[in-house]
This record gives sequence, C-alpha cells and structure tokens, in this order.
Amino acid sequence: MSEMRSSFLKRGNLLLVAVVTLGIVIPGIARRFLGEAGYNTLGMVVFVLGYAGMIFVVWYGWIRPLDISGPDR
Repeated sequence: MSEMRSSFLKRGNLLLVAVVTLGIVIPGIARRFLGEAGYNTLGMVVFVLGYAGMIFVVWYGWIRPLDISGPDR
C-alpha cells in the first residue's frame, strides 16, 4: 500500500491535481460571485477562459510531450 501511495504522491501528479482543481474551482467561484453581482455573461466568460486555460496547460505540460507512436516496422 505504501508503494502505491508514494508513487501517486509524486511532484508531477500533485501538480496535475492542483492545476485541474484550480482550473475548475477558481473560475467557478469567480463565476458565481460575478453572477450574483449581476454580471452573468462576464461570469460565464471568466469560467470558460479559466477552464480552457486549464485544458491548455494540461495539454501543453503533460499530454503534448508524450511520444504516442506505433512500433517501427
């Protein structure tokens, strides 16, 4: 069990969890406060930009560098 825990709690995995959490939580809170203040459209724009930014950071930092190619013949 400790081997599984130590392999999950590596710096890269924790950073990925933090980026995903911040990419959803912070824009979501900002969207709610802006919506309650009467700026519903601005809140939606903030959420969409925050979520899209998080997707871009995850793609650029973790998915893009992967070598996803088939075997050489």
